[in-house]
Amino acid sequence: QVQLVESGGGLVQPGGSLRLSCAASGFTFSRFAMSWYRQAPGNERELVASISSGGGMRKYADSVKGRCTISRDNVKNMVYFQMNSLKPEDTAMYYCKAEDGPSRYWGQGTQVTVSS
Repeated sequence: QVQLVESGGGLVQPGGSLRLSCAASGFTFSRFAMSWYRQAPGNERELVASISSGGGMRKYADSVKGRCTISRDNVKNMVYFQMNSLKPEDTAMYYCKAEDGPSRYWGQGTQVTVSS
């Protein structure tokens, strides 16, 4: 049974940091590229960061570049998203996605709220 379980979201003040985690199970994690997406109310889901299966290639949306880092641990089957210098516009539900060719899996999301 494929599972992606996100955690680490919460309420944080502007300028603060959060580390999101995504625990994967039920598939060969090391074969899959992993991504973090986010969706704010009224907005479409957008890609914010991705990492290749081996971890050697990382890409970021301009909105988070320089503030956030995606990483993965292929032993623990985990992917992480370190977010620093958070802004109110980072408020959204954050989802992790696994992708290998036509196979795509999504987690249920973790809420991040940036507010004073």
